[in-house]
Amino acid sequence: MTRARQDRVLGLLLRDGDWVTASALADALGVTPRSIRSYVTAANARVHPGIAVESGPQGYRAGPDAPAALRAGTESGTPRDRLHTLVRALLDAPDGIDVFETADALHVSPATLDADLARVRGLLGGTDLTLERSASRARLRGTEGAQRRLLSRLAHDEMDAGAFDLAALRRTLGEGSVGAEAFGPFKTELVARLGDLGWFVNEFGIGDVVMHIAIAADRTARDRPLDAGEAVAGTSERPTQAQVAGIIAELAERHLGVRLGTADLQHLSTLVLTRVVAPDGPGGAASGSPPALDAEVAAAVREVVVAAADEFLVDIVHEDFIARLALHVQNLLHRAREQAWSRNPLTRSLKSTYPMIFEVAVFIASRLQQRLGIPLPDDEIAYIAMHVGGRLERSRRADQLLTATIVCPGYYDLHELLRSSVDRSLGQAIEVVGVETRVDPDWASIDTDLVLTTIDPPVAGERIVRIQPFLTDGDIERVQAAASRIRRTRRLARLRAELERYFEPTAFVRGLDDAAGEEGVIRRLGALLEGRGVIDAEYVQRTIERERLSSTAFTDALAVPHALEMTASRTAIAIGIADPSIAWGDGRVQVVALVAFSETDREAFQTVFEQFVEVFSERESVQRIVRRGTDFNAFLDELVAVIDG
Repeated sequence: MTRARQDRVLGLLLRDGDWVTASALADALGVTPRSIRSYVTAANARVHPGIAVESGPQGYRAGPDAPAALRAGTESGTPRDRLHTLVRALLDAPDGIDVFETADALHVSPATLDADLARVRGLLGGTDLTLERSASRARLRGTEGAQRRLLSRLAHDEMDAGAFDLAALRRTLGEGSVGAEAFGPFKTELVARLGDLGWFVNEFGIGDVVMHIAIAADRTARDRPLDAGEAVAGTSERPTQAQVAGIIAELAERHLGVRLGTADLQHLSTLVLTRVVAPDGPGGAASGSPPALDAEVAAAVREVVVAAADEFLVDIVHEDFIARLALHVQNLLHRAREQAWSRNPLTRSLKSTYPMIFEVAVFIASRLQQRLGIPLPDDEIAYIAMHVGGRLERSRRADQLLTATIVCPGYYDLHELLRSSVDRSLGQAIEVVGVETRVDPDWASIDTDLVLTTIDPPVAGERIVRIQPFLTDGDIERVQAAASRIRRTRRLARLRAELERYFEPTAFVRGLDDAAGEEGVIRRLGALLEGRGVIDAEYVQRTIERERLSSTAFTDALAVPHALEMTASRTAIAIGIADPSIAWGDGRVQVVALVAFSETDREAFQTVFEQFVEVFSERESVQRIVRRGTDFNAFLDELVAVIDG
């Protein structure tokens, strides 16, 4: 556990890239600041005389050797490495391993190895493998496909945040695995050849597919090919599948020196078509016809998209969006049959940065699960969120732009050149609606969001930005910064008004208990809103069911449990404070906001949801609110103070 916490500290510091206080790290891990100091000392010892973590008056930040220290945490000698070595030994020995000989080889006691075997059993869930023990021998029983799924699970465990990592893959398969150095060129050429067929390649999925190809090549080289009955059923009989299989066969033989069998090629080409590629247009340049969509899938996706649009008031009912999402869902069904889920390295950032979009994706995933019977892990929900975000980005309204007036005293066509430069450099952020060419404009009458002026105004203001007649890079940065400040101020002003309406003063708890678990906390906060007649017991149960779909810990400090349907009698928020932090999902949080939305407040959903999460994404703000929010009034005062900035 200590080693894992050291890795967690390194991971947090690398992700933030800035100074973080010991107390903030302690809250994130649920330990004391003193423990953080010991973890930092241990992490630095991994790379001595290097520096994994720098210390200073502002706390800690990742040092130049932090990545090396994190890698050192996964190298030989750690319990995880020993566990993976043991699994590889079991997979490579059809007749099993001798427990005592293996313990000697790993330099541990037989009792320690017995404990490791118990951990191996914990890895076997969902793999259709069983671990048998007879006297001094232990062996795995199950199909080759099941054994490969276990290898895939180990490889994902080795790879941080789902990113493809050749070093981690080599650790999983063993240093003597086939073609360990060849997978970089293999991947490059595979992507190029798929592009030649007219397909866009999903780079987030290609790493997973290369990993499966590596496993297939290594197992084939060990005379462990996939049986014909274990290959994933093909997505179609179109020529494309045969073409992809041919490419994989050729590259495997040329780069890896391995001749893959028919079953392996069918399996791998199906993974490519269901996980990696998207057609260029309705059918792809090479396919010659649109992919055959299952009628049930197409109908289910259309129905769910319409329901999501109505529920969240978002503009996503577009034919191109529905068609692309339906193709994605159809591919997802194929992956579900094989339990070959796609990892998504953007899951955490999508959830914390775009909680509203992620919530729409959770709603869609929930309805698809009901209609089509497919369980959807967070990484798959994140892919749906990427589809939703892409559609919403395309349909952004022009009135979301800030308006601007340029003040530039006339001299030939100087003002026209300046306006042209502003439109070209800042047109995605602002819309110029007026130009003043007088040296003495009526400043009070200018009511646009921004004023970009080449002359000094009589009174400075947040919305007034001094620029040069010939726009410079510094001018562009200052205008962008001013626009960002104005947008944030407006968002948070709306949030303050909404929160003061919706907070329920009697639904405030300080001192949440880690032992209660997520469902216990939800029930405790839900009971307070039930007592006020805001929700009923069914709403609380639906909130728990929503939490099981995907954790509502949208930041390192905040969880926002809620039901998917907006059925509360009125919108209200119950607040729970945890100091120290409590476990939630895969992390820990200090604030739990149970939000009950009513149907009449649908338009407020986005404001409350996204901006509330934004406030609690800043560590210093969280610490201030948690430490000083000793009762409801103090909590609200601190929250408003943070919002007002």
